[in-house]
Formats: sequence, C-alpha cells, structure tokens
Amino acid sequence: MKQYIKALMLSGVLAGTAACTDLDTPIVGYYPQFPDSEIATAGEFDGCYYFLRNEAWLGRNFWEGILCQGDEIFGICYGTDSYFDNGRWFYPSIHKLNPDVPGVGLIGEVMRGITYTNPRILAYGGPDGKDPVVAPLRAIRAFYHFWMMELYGDFPILDHVVEEGEVIDRQPRADVARWIEQELLEVIPDLSEANDVSTYGRPNKWMAEALLAKLYINWGVYTNDIETVTGSTPNEKLDDCVKWCDEIIKSGIFEVGNGYRKKFFPDNGVHIKDFIYAMPMDPATFGGGVYWAGHEIARFSGGYKDFGCLNPAPWTWIPSSSIACNMIMTPEAVDRFCLEGDERNEMVQCGQAYRMTNETEGYKFTDEPVIVYRNSTFKRERGPLVYQKTFEFDNIDVFSVGLDNEWTNLTKGARLIKYPAREEDYLSWSRKQTNDIPIFRYADILLMKAECILRGAAATNGDTPASLMNQVRDCSNAPHVTGTPTLQDLLDERSREFIFEMWRRNDLIRFGQFENDWGWKHDVNPGAKTEYWRRLLPIPTGEMNTNTNWKQNKGY
Repeated sequence: MKQYIKALMLSGVLAGTAACTDLDTPIVGYYPQFPDSEIATAGEFDGCYYFLRNEAWLGRNFWEGILCQGDEIFGICYGTDSYFDNGRWFYPSIHKLNPDVPGVGLIGEVMRGITYTNPRILAYGGPDGKDPVVAPLRAIRAFYHFWMMELYGDFPILDHVVEEGEVIDRQPRADVARWIEQELLEVIPDLSEANDVSTYGRPNKWMAEALLAKLYINWGVYTNDIETVTGSTPNEKLDDCVKWCDEIIKSGIFEVGNGYRKKFFPDNGVHIKDFIYAMPMDPATFGGGVYWAGHEIARFSGGYKDFGCLNPAPWTWIPSSSIACNMIMTPEAVDRFCLEGDERNEMVQCGQAYRMTNETEGYKFTDEPVIVYRNSTFKRERGPLVYQKTFEFDNIDVFSVGLDNEWTNLTKGARLIKYPAREEDYLSWSRKQTNDIPIFRYADILLMKAECILRGAAATNGDTPASLMNQVRDCSNAPHVTGTPTLQDLLDERSREFIFEMWRRNDLIRFGQFENDWGWKHDVNPGAKTEYWRRLLPIPTGEMNTNTNWKQNKGY
C-alpha cells in the first residue's frame, strides 16, 4: 500500500468511499454550520470524487473504448474465436463502435457520480448550492460534465437533484461547455491552493484551472458542428487558455521533473510534481485498480512468467490457452519514438525483446534476450522473441491473427511498457495495478500554451512554442527543438509525451486528424475515412432505454 494512502486512511479521509454506489441517500437539508470534523468532511465529500476509478471507467472500459480509438494503440485478437468479447477491443480501433460495445458505456458511471454529488451540494451548499465549502464538489461535477460533453456531445446539465419521474433532456453541447465554464470561473476562487496529500486525487484550484484550460483549447470543437471541425477551426478562447496556463505556471508548484518513466511506476503518487490531478489506483486500499493497463499492452503471453514487464527469467513458454486479446502499438506510433537519447523510447519494445528488471531494480531493460520455449517442462527452445512492427491479419474482419501458429502470433505487434506492474499486482490482485493514472499534468499545460501560441494567441512571459516544448523534452533528455515547430510537430510531441493517457482521441479531433489512416483501420473499415459523426460516441442502449426521450447520436 502506498504511504500517502496509509496517511489518508489514518485521518479518516477515505471513510466515505464505500458509499459510492448508494444513489438513494436522502437529502437531510442544509447544515447551518458545517461540521468541524475532517472525518465528517471526508465521509460526505470523498465519495463524490472517485467514480472514474471503477472498472466502468479507468479501471478498464476507458482504455478499451476511448484509448483504442486513437492512432497509438490497436486491439487485436490472437484467434478467430479467442476473446473477441463483443468487439470491445477491436471496434474502437477501426472506428466501428455501436451502442452495445462495452467501452461506450462510460456514461452510466459518470451520471451516477453526478447524481451522488448533487444531494451533497444541496445539503452543504445552502439553498442555491453555492456555499464556498462545496466548491470541490461543484468542480468534480463540472469535470464529470466535461467528459460527457467530450465523448457524447449533447448532455443534460444536471445542476440539481433530479426528482423521481423528472424527464431529463439533453442540452446542446455548446450550452454544456458554457455552463462548465461558468461553474469553474465561480468555484476557482474558493478552491484550495494546497497541492499535497490533503488534495491528492481531489479537486483543488489547480485541477479546476487545468480543466478550464482544456475546455478552452477545445472551444472551437465544442461550439461548432462536430462534423465540420478541422485543424484550423477558429477558437475565440486561445488567449483565455494561455491565461489559465500562466496561472498554473506562475504558481511555482509544478515541474516536469527529471526522468520520465518513473512518473508512471507503481509507486507514483503525490510526490510526482508533474501531476496536477491524478486518480489514485491501489487495489489494496480501494479494492480496484487499473485492470490490465500495463499487462495487456506489455505482455508476452498468458501467465505471470510470460509478462515482458515482469518476467523473472530470460525465457517464457506459450500455453495454448494464453493466446487471447492484446493491445499493440500502431506502426505509426512506434515511428514517433525516434528522438536520439529520448528516455521515452525505452517504453517501446520493437524487434528483439529483452528481459526487464523488477520494481526494486527500477524496471530497466537488460541485455538478456527473451527466449521462448515450446513448453515449461522440457524447455525445448523455440528461439528469441522478436516483435514485428507490421504484419498481416489472418482474418481481418475480426482482427484475428489466427491460432494456427502460436509462435508467430506471439511476435505480432510492438509493445508499450508505460505502466509496469508489480509481481504482487498479478499474484494478489487479479491483474489490477497500483499505478496512479495522471489526468492533468504540468507538461500538458506547457504544450497547450505552445499550441495556443502557434494558433495565434499572444505570447506571454517570453515563452515561445519551442521554449515550452523544450521544457517538456528536458524531462526525458530529448534533443531541443530548434526554430519554430509546426502544429504537426507539436501533435507528434503530444503523442510521445502522453501516449496511453487520456487525451489522444481529443487531440486528433481538435487537429482534424481523427479520420486519418493508421494501423489497419481503413483496411477493415474504409468508411471511417468520411464518417465524421464518429467523433461522438453512441449513447449506450441501456441509457436509451431508460431515457426514451433521448435521440441517438447521428449514424448509430
């Protein structure tokens, strides 16, 4: 268990987390005086903050339904009938989602978070729900609305406790964006400026300002017809985005740090000064974690000894039951990790696979090649494990590479090891990892400011796009940018910096490149070239059945 989580438990801060699933909590009215108790505060408020931790979001579905839609990670199946699982990995990769694919079902968990939070805002926030004490609750509610607007477009503005039988209508996306903006501008002065164990994983001033900057840099996307957005769509909020980036920069609290990979190790947490807002993930404490985030992207095969990031011996074997679904890197993503001396390159395994040390030795690649044997008893050598950047599918309709040759299948696709796992995560927690997930990072603030300037915002404080990008590159010892980078340079840098985080789908839509070809997407689904309506997710079937007054998003 992480030390900062032990401290929080001792102070009672996590007392309310278990109540996250209780949607029937009665409204007790407004407290004329807020209870002078840290435990009471935590018990009521903390349950509002952690809905993204569940398997329906960061625990699993987000990685499959959202991350696989970008140009970095591709889902494949190591067998025609092996773990196709309703296409939950593959349909996002080829932009062929439908309302029944599990990865699109994030809306339910976030709406649950909003409906859990609203009664607490009313109970503690006074008749208008705006007492300063509930500023963190209003910030997390705005955050939840942001993601619903980002992914689904039109969404109800749930700024009140919904009464039984009340009909809820979706509101235009632009109106939701303006409501989020107003909420954040109102609560920022009342939020804590502390950035320590007391605010880790909770909304503070800097989280709200980072969210506002993210809202502003995408303003042109959110306030225009989604199908007409291009990489040059006008954005009236660029200077506002710079303003709020500058607020975070001048605070002096954050830094990109020295050393990239350690930010994502299992012992990451409040001590990472690049993290403005992160979601704590620890199965020992919360009963859940990042399900497969490191394992599926980095694994060699099925069992613990077969995971490349954990392998305690320089050999592995292939049980026939292990050939299942996997997430690999697109060839285009592999090619971006090419800067000389860049520590970020070390996350990529392409070509010969090498043994990696464990957590106590810093997850470093050794010079011992991984050798694959035919079985674990006789250890008859098959040969070194060599990952192929590109390959052919045996059955392209279901992304299957076939079961006829397990050895060949094992080598298909480069692997990314960004969130290395501990042995304990596999053996004790059923592949749920303890790596905290960053949501807003200081590096993102610097690159958003650089992008705004490239798009026409006024430069401030002597910063240039190159100087801002170079601050980010200094963390990983990548070579400095010379001259003025292009927007494409910046988009490529964002991929190197934020791969397997929250933002690639968002970036591609803003840059007008969501329909570009990568991996095998257009081979399987040529229609993805022109289906601009896929920039929004379908409303899940369950939500449509519950809200019969809603209209399904176009195309679905």
